[in-house]
Amino acid sequence: MSNIPPRPSCERKVTHTLTDVKLRALKPADSLYRVADAKGLTIEVPTAGALRWRLRYRFAGKAKMLSLGTYPDVKLPQARDRRDAARALLLEGVDPSADRQEKKTAPDIALADEAKTFRAIARDWMSKQDIAEVTANKNRWLLETFLLPDLGDRPIREITARELLITLRKIEATGKLETAKRARVKAGQVFRYAILEGLAENDPTTSLRGALKAPKQKHHAAITDPARIGELLRAIDGFSGQQVTLYALKLAPLVFVRPGELRHAEWPEIDLDRAMWRIPALRMKMKSAHLVPLSKQAIALLRELFEITGKGNFVFPGVLSSTRPISENTVNSALRRLGYPTALQSVVQLPPIDPSKLGEQLARLVKPQLDRISANRFGPCPRRTSSRSSTQDDAASPSRSPQSRPNLSLGY
Repeated sequence: MSNIPPRPSCERKVTHTLTDVKLRALKPADSLYRVADAKGLTIEVPTAGALRWRLRYRFAGKAKMLSLGTYPDVKLPQARDRRDAARALLLEGVDPSADRQEKKTAPDIALADEAKTFRAIARDWMSKQDIAEVTANKNRWLLETFLLPDLGDRPIREITARELLITLRKIEATGKLETAKRARVKAGQVFRYAILEGLAENDPTTSLRGALKAPKQKHHAAITDPARIGELLRAIDGFSGQQVTLYALKLAPLVFVRPGELRHAEWPEIDLDRAMWRIPALRMKMKSAHLVPLSKQAIALLRELFEITGKGNFVFPGVLSSTRPISENTVNSALRRLGYPTALQSVVQLPPIDPSKLGEQLARLVKPQLDRISANRFGPCPRRTSSRSSTQDDAASPSRSPQSRPNLSLGY
């Protein structure tokens, strides 16, 4: 039995032909050439540049080649490990080249999906809104506080009406009915923007009309008694605080502009000789320049105030810094000191006054003046209602000098 030769092994012995010494000895030739190692691994020698590892294999009946790095960055043992990993994929029926390409594109797909989330699109929508800073801050607060925590990371295409309703009802459950209503409106604006950009196909907010509790209509307190209007203005005359604050209180009922427009008034905008205040479009809600004719009382107040703040830019500079206007709370605090509760206040604006009541008082004074001017120039003046301000340049026509303007006495 001992004379029987052993049976040959069925395993095929793999002979690696490459060594570090051979690799270092490889030199470029007139054309590219390759030197084989084993199991499809080769080293490619170009006419110039670094040596490149390649794996030659067949998949689905086609000859293919896979790059495994460059030498000497990838050493011989590392190249063999990479070859073995690729061959393991082949045994599982996976094409190594396709697998690598899929892994390369996966991060790009993830980034693309991230760019299509409700958060990304909402912020993109906000960045393109040409609105006042105060309004932009309110929009940002509404989205960041109430909508993005639940919906921010969701792909906008996948958000359903039911999902949005659950988020809105969380707001509603806290008693903030008006906030829930505004959040639905703001979400709808984001969805419609996404539709226009081709990132969504429908606006789920359209299905939620009537799904939320309607907030109770709450009217701001208003002064409707003419006698009380006089009381308020006399109280302002008796104010003993900062001079700039006093002038802001006195000027507010003579110009009837929005709080922010009054606070940010600048001297270059005001033409005292022509009795006109031109508010630039940048500060107007509708982004259109606005002309405010100034009465004799307003002119007198502004001339007095110019002696105090005229060296600076702002008509109503802050107490601590002349480079900033008075704060939103300055006039509110002054009104509280005068005995007018917060419910009657609007930031840097007097308590709301019923326009119809004020109009009745002004009509008795203004119409006779208009009738007299029209009769002298154009014939009888038709009955009409005159607005306090205009956006038309002819409101500042030199033919209407400050001396021809009526003296707008409020009867107090």
